[in-house]
Amino acid sequence: MNVVTAVIKGRHSVRKFKPEPVEDTVIHDAIECAVHAPTAMNLQPWLIGVVRSKEKLQKIADLTDHGKFISEAAVCFTIFGELNAKYYLEDCCAATENLILGLHAHGVSSCWVAGAKKEYAEEVRKILGVPEKYTLVSLVPAGLPQEISIASKKDPKKLVFFDKFVQE
Repeated sequence: MNVVTAVIKGRHSVRKFKPEPVEDTVIHDAIECAVHAPTAMNLQPWLIGVVRSKEKLQKIADLTDHGKFISEAAVCFTIFGELNAKYYLEDCCAATENLILGLHAHGVSSCWVAGAKKEYAEEVRKILGVPEKYTLVSLVPAGLPQEISIASKKDPKKLVFFDKFVQE
């Protein structure tokens, strides 16, 4: 296993964070990882917000259905996609995953919280003053984990097929 696959395999969602802030250098590096994501026609239709204000973190947390823990994160990244880009959802999801892996490589944990198609997406956009041509794709609350754990995953042999699926 190399360093990249170790980072990927070691990452899992965390919803409980220590109160310490995330260093600016980590935030900037993770954003650079996000903007290096694959993107259709190299449009890069994303807009990435960094929310550290406890007041705004609380407002966003209160709006969500499964993200109440956002209020306890040191930072929450907001990934918006430009609506007129045909593949904004795919591109912004790739950027979200790169951001998450960039954070994890620095020991910062996170959890992908849905934004696309959620009722609160428009309100989050308004709270952050994002132009109407963008829509919320994902929220990524992040911070130092309260505890280190390893998540179990399904056996890949049960999830993969080659050439043609055969029901067993």
